[in-house]
Amino acid sequence: MSNKYTQQRREQPEPVEGSRPIPKLVLTIIGALLVWAVWHLYASYTPMPPSVGDDRVMADFAVPAKADGGQLYTANCVACHQASGAGIPGVFPPLSKSEWVDAKDPGIMVRIVLHGIHGPLTVEGAKYNGEMPHFQDKFSDEEVAAIVSHVRTSFGNSASTIDAPFVAKVREETKGQTTPWKGDEDLRPMLEKK
Repeated sequence: MSNKYTQQRREQPEPVEGSRPIPKLVLTIIGALLVWAVWHLYASYTPMPPSVGDDRVMADFAVPAKADGGQLYTANCVACHQASGAGIPGVFPPLSKSEWVDAKDPGIMVRIVLHGIHGPLTVEGAKYNGEMPHFQDKFSDEEVAAIVSHVRTSFGNSASTIDAPFVAKVREETKGQTTPWKGDEDLRPMLEKK
């Protein structure tokens, strides 16, 4: 018997789960700090006049979106001119290394984008006879500049880029153009003159 009793004394008691309350001193300190914080906020509050505050509105935080020529091209031109700019032979002209895209005067391409084309157009010696829609009412000057610059610097083209004021100037010059350009008949003289 004594052996069993010795073994039991050697063993640690079984752990028990219970709650140990937070000491009253800690609760008193937390309570005192809470009362002091509320009193401090109340005592030190001084309303500021609206002229000192932030009077910005949500529009002040808006970041002006810059037109992305690549996105505009994908959304409006890929169906006809393809993602590669190669067009569809015999149906839609290529933009890759096209004399219309690489023209020294980028105003020709701006005119085409603004007013569209109807009728026969020769591109790289191949004849195309179709229609290109006009985008004068759909695109802003910045968007036209972005898409024209994108095409003139993509698909193997290395022409200069343009900006929105240039597009605004061309738009003003051609405001009397109410119908699409008649392909080679209207545009070829512009290309050869420049």
